[in-house]
Amino acid sequence: MNSTDSRYIQGSTGPWEIVIGLEVHCQVLSKAKLFSGASTEFGADPNAQVSFIDAAMPGMLPVINKFCVEQAVRTGLGLKAQINLISVFDRKNYFYPDLPAGYQISQYKSPIVGEGEVLIDLPGGETARIGIERLHLEQDAGKSLHDQHPDHSYVDLNRSGIALMEIVSRPDMRSSEEAAAYLKKLRAIVRYLGTCDGNMDEGSMRADVNVSVRKPGAPLGTRCEIKNVNSVRFVAQAIEFEARRQVDVLESGGAIKQETRLFDSRTGETRSMRSKEEAHDYRYFPDPDLLPLVLEQAWVDRIATSLPELPDEKKSRFVAMGLSAYDALVLVAEKEAADYFEAMLKEGAEPKAAANWLNNEYFGRLNKSGLSIVNGPVPAASNATIVNMVGENIISGKIAKDVLDIVWAEGGEPRSLVESRGLKQVTDASAIERAVDNVIAANPDKVAAAKAKPQLAGWFVGQVMKATGGKANPTVVNAIVKNRLGLPE
Repeated sequence: MNSTDSRYIQGSTGPWEIVIGLEVHCQVLSKAKLFSGASTEFGADPNAQVSFIDAAMPGMLPVINKFCVEQAVRTGLGLKAQINLISVFDRKNYFYPDLPAGYQISQYKSPIVGEGEVLIDLPGGETARIGIERLHLEQDAGKSLHDQHPDHSYVDLNRSGIALMEIVSRPDMRSSEEAAAYLKKLRAIVRYLGTCDGNMDEGSMRADVNVSVRKPGAPLGTRCEIKNVNSVRFVAQAIEFEARRQVDVLESGGAIKQETRLFDSRTGETRSMRSKEEAHDYRYFPDPDLLPLVLEQAWVDRIATSLPELPDEKKSRFVAMGLSAYDALVLVAEKEAADYFEAMLKEGAEPKAAANWLNNEYFGRLNKSGLSIVNGPVPAASNATIVNMVGENIISGKIAKDVLDIVWAEGGEPRSLVESRGLKQVTDASAIERAVDNVIAANPDKVAAAKAKPQLAGWFVGQVMKATGGKANPTVVNAIVKNRLGLPE
């Protein structure tokens, strides 16, 4: 057992294995709520989007939103999961000030989606399969606001009744890195499907993190659930802290209490919230106002035929084009990045050159500027043109970066810019020979060193490129330098 293996924590009594499962709440992309026609638009004034049903007024009956059901089925199919043609809505009873009815309409024993799986990519090119136990539909609660008044809490019911898909994994993850990879992959899948926007900062995707520890090979330990973690980074931090906390408790002779905990992002610590409820505490029973949900297989099949190409399939196709597995993985992580890459291919860019250019140049500039592929200033057609000009030996790789900087800052068509600003690559052998001769004449000591150590010829190539402002063809420069120095090609 490797002592640096992230699946284990080293304690005073030896290694402990971390066991992780995630319950991810994904807000369904729908204009209306699960059981009412109220709007789901983000950012409205408090209590501006609340129907009588959302507020649990007497006599108000829920009516299922068919589109939300379709979105759940699409997600289940994207997770390669079993679609249950008959499912049941239940009442989950508990009290929160922002839960007007005193119960949540959810699904318990008969969810709409059964077992599936997510394939995650790990460092070193390894993959792992994370089992999906279920996906069920449920309505969200409202939001309690405790920072608006020193003596009172306020309740905003705009979120009350919004459709959620709760995606429950099996306890198959063994490190914070695996949990982070799973959450990223799940977010990518729902975004590709168009069933959830995955915006964790807006609360439309959040995770309940179940963590336990055990001695390798021992039965599962007692788990603690960390509620409502709203970023991938915070999920990883919460796991690291909670696993270490549990090991410290156990090694000091204590016992882990099954409980619900909160993660404090300021301190990076979890703290106890309440004892963990069991299913019987919620007093589940079928909702008497809603009949069982019955789906037709033909309808499910039609949804299946409409699914887009998902990240795993897209990655395989990109690798078949000649991309490395790593480059393909970077491109498919966000649908918009994959779409941008494919738009470059439509403009004639060679796949590997386009991938290298995006991953090594353009994405770096976007990250540094705090921009995304969606709001970046350079169209895919312009980047494709720059890549094509390098491939056509019109400009060098160095000049290509300069052209990107110009298009980024000023706009314009790359070929016209290269022409108007005299940036074309110098391929005239006689002009390059003169530049090489000048560098050699100015550095006789370097000449002797290069003849004794041929790899130093690269220094001359760099000096010639510098002297020509990066316009000389590097291949031609390299050949002429070796010829002038009497070095083997």
